[in-house]
Amino acid sequence: MGIQTAMDRIIEAPTIVQALQAADDVAFEAGRDPGVRTLRVLSAALVGTDDIAAIAAVHALAEMNDEAAGALLVTLLDDERRFVVEHAAWALGRRPARAAAIAPLIALVIAGGFTGMLAQHTLEKWAAGSGELLAVALLSATTGEVGVEARVRLTETLGLVRHPLTTAPLCALAADTTAPAIVREAAIAALGQRADPDVIAHLEDLVAEGGLVGDLARLALIDADPPHTRTSADDAGGEGGLTVAQLFLHADIDPALSASGAGDNGGIATLLVRLGDALISDSSVVDRVLTLSRGTVAQAGPDLLQMAGGERGHLYGHVPLTSIPASSATAWHLRVTVRRGIRRLLRAAGRVDVLHLRMADVGSLAAADVARELGIPTVFTVAPDPHSVIASLERSGRLSREDFGEIDRTEHFWFRSHLVQSLAASAAHSVFFPRPELERDMRALIGIDLTSHPERHTVVAEGVDLAVVDDALSRAVGVAAGAEPDGALAELAALVDGLAPERRGLPLLVTVGRMHRIKGMAALVDAWAASDLSARANLLVVGGDLAHPSGDEQQQLDLIDGSVPQPERAERGLVVAGHRSNDVAAAWLAAARFGIPGAVAPGGAYVCASVKEEFGLAILEAMATGLVVVAPDSGGPATYVDDGDTGFLTDTADREALVTAIGRALDAAADGDPRRAERSRTLVAERFTIQGMAATLIPMYQNVARHEAELRRTAGLLT
Repeated sequence: MGIQTAMDRIIEAPTIVQALQAADDVAFEAGRDPGVRTLRVLSAALVGTDDIAAIAAVHALAEMNDEAAGALLVTLLDDERRFVVEHAAWALGRRPARAAAIAPLIALVIAGGFTGMLAQHTLEKWAAGSGELLAVALLSATTGEVGVEARVRLTETLGLVRHPLTTAPLCALAADTTAPAIVREAAIAALGQRADPDVIAHLEDLVAEGGLVGDLARLALIDADPPHTRTSADDAGGEGGLTVAQLFLHADIDPALSASGAGDNGGIATLLVRLGDALISDSSVVDRVLTLSRGTVAQAGPDLLQMAGGERGHLYGHVPLTSIPASSATAWHLRVTVRRGIRRLLRAAGRVDVLHLRMADVGSLAAADVARELGIPTVFTVAPDPHSVIASLERSGRLSREDFGEIDRTEHFWFRSHLVQSLAASAAHSVFFPRPELERDMRALIGIDLTSHPERHTVVAEGVDLAVVDDALSRAVGVAAGAEPDGALAELAALVDGLAPERRGLPLLVTVGRMHRIKGMAALVDAWAASDLSARANLLVVGGDLAHPSGDEQQQLDLIDGSVPQPERAERGLVVAGHRSNDVAAAWLAAARFGIPGAVAPGGAYVCASVKEEFGLAILEAMATGLVVVAPDSGGPATYVDDGDTGFLTDTADREALVTAIGRALDAAADGDPRRAERSRTLVAERFTIQGMAATLIPMYQNVARHEAELRRTAGLLT
């Protein structure tokens, strides 16, 4: 179509999402015709006011086999617009190393953050062909006056340059007891990527030092072991069933789900625990499920022994992080550490037949690298995130072409959109949540054509564990009939007893989830407090680490205090309970339906005020409980909420619409019609159980593993 026509498509695109999709055509045309006029068109876009066109031009320069384009791209590392610098650092990774860019990229590594991660990634790509040049530059940078955190980043980057010049300095740093501890730790971890006999001996000496240094050196020795060479005997179809790995880095996942709702410990953490159990419970196909999440160095050793021991069942592995990021959005700088931890666990496990990735985050970015290295096929659950958020923000006027660049520096929309496309393209199989217009939405938002090779795509509904719901219902029915509340129900009764006397005995509106702006917790409190809803029902907010809130959680708590100041919560009927385990949350949902005599009236409702909800496990759990629900009118909930009967769909970004929907839900719940509750439960039981989800995934995993084994056998015939 030509470079000008391709650029016009970006500028004239009616929405930002469509403009992002058109950017690939600009890059393609720039690579196809890397001439003087192409350079002029891109230069014009770079100085224009359309941020999306400018960013597209940066990436298009990287596709041009042209010296002038390469030189221009390097100059953008000094652009006054920080978002242009960020994208230039990323785009340079697609070009051969340029000496003039090395010092600016190292400066970005020193500065850290997301841009530093991108700069480091580019330097890592250049290390294979320009190792000596990079080693000299990095060693020179380490002699300068930089802070401790910057020295850690430089040391980690030095470890990515596998050149002989870097080994002795890393060994010296690892042994230097006067160096800051975190700098030593970075050097020790880097040595694990070198299988040199002298390095091995050095690490063995460090093991003897004991403490955290000894533990890290032991892990580095494990990293330095040669990888296992997979043989035909390892392939699926031989003795034993499949090993399926699944990952969510940004959660503290344990079988008890004890941190549910704190930080990023949301529905996906609950899902992975329940799903892993279901995959192995009734199947002769899956022998092992490996659920990977973040953890500590102390957990790493026992985890590796368990993984390597060949034990069957649902095993948990932890990627050791010496510091826990405030949120997934601030964890990108952990890419190298996370990659090492995932690689270590998957190697220890031996045969891994399928790795299922679900998020466009640093965990999936790192895991995809490991899967490529180890030859493990991936399955990726594709969701239009951040695409749907971009569309929502643009509709509300909070995002435009003119401010996209600066907002992108915080939200990383461009990078995450491309990561979704990359993970989907490299996956052996893609999974999609049900949506009312799935084919249309995937094509419009992500550019995926589900009609092309449909055998590689599966629609899988997430599911809930009805056993947990049934136990909660049984206890709630007993208490409603006069039994003394205990456990979770006694705790809820005590929380409500702390409200003003006139608030006791009102129905309960409940919301459960992470305390994050996407989940709309503060928006719900504001809508409830500013309307007559607060006179009709108390509001129970379940989620968030109240003792040690993350940045996202604190932001929501501050907004909640702006609507209902903390000293007024008891008088006005607001209970902010913080995170609770899945079992406790289930009990409180049941109590909202049946009530607790003297504390909670029956006939409550569940409210999900999320800006976006790709599926909505908590909504399904509420429906299985028999509660009337309020949910977003887009995304997954629209496929299962019968609007006007089992629940009410609404535009959750519109406060008045949300208030109206909640009022209608309370009206419907007040009639106590057991038939409505039965319809909700029947729907969940027939279509949305965790057992049903596992039954859909198992044959898909089996087919992926079988196909990969055939590819491996075919490739073996050629060697």
